[in-house]
Amino acid sequence: MASPESQADPVADELAPTMPVEDVCDKATAGALSPAELGAWRGFLRVHAALAKALDAELAAEHDLPLSSYEVLITLQAAPGRRCRMAELADRVLLSRSGTTRLVDRLEREGLLERDTCTDDGRGTYAVLTDAGAELLDRARPTHLEDVRERFLRHFTQEELATLASWWERVVPGAAGGGRQDLSPSD
Repeated sequence: MASPESQADPVADELAPTMPVEDVCDKATAGALSPAELGAWRGFLRVHAALAKALDAELAAEHDLPLSSYEVLITLQAAPGRRCRMAELADRVLLSRSGTTRLVDRLEREGLLERDTCTDDGRGTYAVLTDAGAELLDRARPTHLEDVRERFLRHFTQEELATLASWWERVVPGAAGGGRQDLSPSD
């Protein structure tokens, strides 16, 4: 049986087939990810996917409300007058404009929000949170916050959370603030 040191690393082989594993600096400059880079990137993707799936399932089971719908409702609740232009709403909830339109259509059919024409621009449309939407959000929010705390926040100290938030800001300014942000990474 081969020793662990002599066994090939299929991930490293896939990412850097011609470079020795020990040559981390050269791998980074040659386009392959170092083990630390790969761990950070894959960890971020896997944690995000697992959390989003679990949070979505919990909201759907408890309140018949998918996570994407919760995000739209909470965004509208926080907006002045409980209203937001459709394009801005799409940016804030990180959906495409067409995806936001389809979601808003469904939420409007369910009576959770309504559309209103922009008086200053007849072409624009606002999504407006209804009382029924606000009531559902008030019931769902404690479930969601408890789940966020249990599945994610409890793993970190307050200091670590502040550091994590500062890292998100470094990658996408405005990301940790919850407001509108430019989604292109900073250089």
